[in-house]
Amino acid sequence: MDAAERDLLTETLRKTMLGASGEPLDRALAGLGWAELLAEEPDVAIPVVFRLLGETGAHAPLLNDVLLAAAGQRPGGTPPLPYAGGSWVVWERSDTTSAALDPDLPLRRAPSAANEINPSPLAVGRLALGWWLTGIGRLMLSLSVTYVATRTQFGRPLGSFQAVRHRLAETHVALEGAEAALSAAENDLGALLAKAAAGTAALTAARHCQQVLGGIGFTAEHDLNRQVRRTLVLDGLLGSARELTREAGGLLRRESSAPRLVHLLTPRDPGNARMRYLNHSAVTYQKRAVRFYTWCRERKQP
Repeated sequence: MDAAERDLLTETLRKTMLGASGEPLDRALAGLGWAELLAEEPDVAIPVVFRLLGETGAHAPLLNDVLLAAAGQRPGGTPPLPYAGGSWVVWERSDTTSAALDPDLPLRRAPSAANEINPSPLAVGRLALGWWLTGIGRLMLSLSVTYVATRTQFGRPLGSFQAVRHRLAETHVALEGAEAALSAAENDLGALLAKAAAGTAALTAARHCQQVLGGIGFTAEHDLNRQVRRTLVLDGLLGSARELTREAGGLLRRESSAPRLVHLLTPRDPGNARMRYLNHSAVTYQKRAVRFYTWCRERKQP
């Protein structure tokens, strides 16, 4: 899939997700060929679809399909999913009432199924959740930037104050770093750390954006409230950021060594296209962070 095709796919999916969520979105994506795209080009399908779920605020039981496809099974089922604290849940495919912190997500408790999912599908699922979490972080950041650019205090836009700019810039950098980790993950440990980084970045976004929005961010009427609750729920799926970090630390202690997660080869090597992509991504992320901080400074009025 070339860049033009990917852009067209992204815009089509964005319009679909802005118009539907839950069970209707699940049916709409099935009609658009979600299962076929996941089977043929998972490296495109997972980042694009799950990041858009976060950026649009929509939800659908697509994590089930990712885990089933990775295990060599047909999509459309509801496998048990490990959750933080050693519990298990099932993500229903119908819009049923949920007792979860985010009631829009149809999750229910399930009996332990520790022997039913092997580490490989978990790794793919963690990457999918990581992209979803960074997408939610982007949405929360966008809500906060819009607010501080239009809201004034003491005759000045909120975005002109240094403390506000720093919180938003730190959020932006955290999200960029998490996306870099997700792009670079190539094995189970890389996926584990990438999901932990994405969870940490999304929680950072929730904390900083809540602080920037102030009292309105706590109200049920503002969309940030729903995104914070969704972040807390998704962070716990397939292992929370805290649990995964502890698991990675235990692995490193047992192995008494730290494996190389990204092979830093010479970018000019003609066979090293991935290294050139990662180098380009790192430079792009740095430029974006600088542009974002500059944008915040330009909102300052004399």
